[in-house]
Amino acid sequence: MSNSVFDAFKPINVVLPYGFGFVGLAATGGLWLNFWQMFLVSKARKASGVKYPQMYASKEEQEKSKEALMFNCVQRAHQNTLENMPMYLTTLFLTGLRYPRLAVGFSSIWLVGRVLYTTGYASGDPSGRVTGAKVGAVGILGLLLSATWSTIAFITETGGKI
Repeated sequence: MSNSVFDAFKPINVVLPYGFGFVGLAATGGLWLNFWQMFLVSKARKASGVKYPQMYASKEEQEKSKEALMFNCVQRAHQNTLENMPMYLTTLFLTGLRYPRLAVGFSSIWLVGRVLYTTGYASGDPSGRVTGAKVGAVGILGLLLSATWSTIAFITETGGKI
C-alpha cells in the first residue's frame, strides 16, 4: 500500500441506492419551480412596466402602482428561491445517496412550501409568504440534518481516512 500524495486521486466506485432516480426527480421539481417562478416574474414585469435591467420597482413606483408592488413581491419570492437552491440541491443529493426516500420526503415538503411561499407573496401582501416559509423550513431543515447525518456516516464507515 502506497502513501503517495496521489492516493487521494484514486477513483472510487459509487453505487447509487435503489430509488435514487426519485431523488433526481425531486431535483427536477426544483428546476420546474424555478421555471414557473421565472414565468410569474416575466408576467408581473410586463404588467408593472418595470424595464430591464432594473431588478425591482422603486419605492415610489411601488407606492403608486399595485402592479409594481406585485412585481416586487413575485421577484423577491423568486430571488429567495434562487438563494436557497444551492442548499436544497446539495442537501437533497447528500441525503439521497444514503436515504433516498427520506430525501424525497423532505424535498416534497420544501417544494410545497416554496409553492405556498410564492403564491402567498405574489398576492401582493408580503405577509402572505409566511405559511410557505414555515412549511419550507421544515423541509430544508430536515434535508440539512439528514445530509449532515449521511456525511458523518460516510466518514465513519471509512474509518475517517481521507
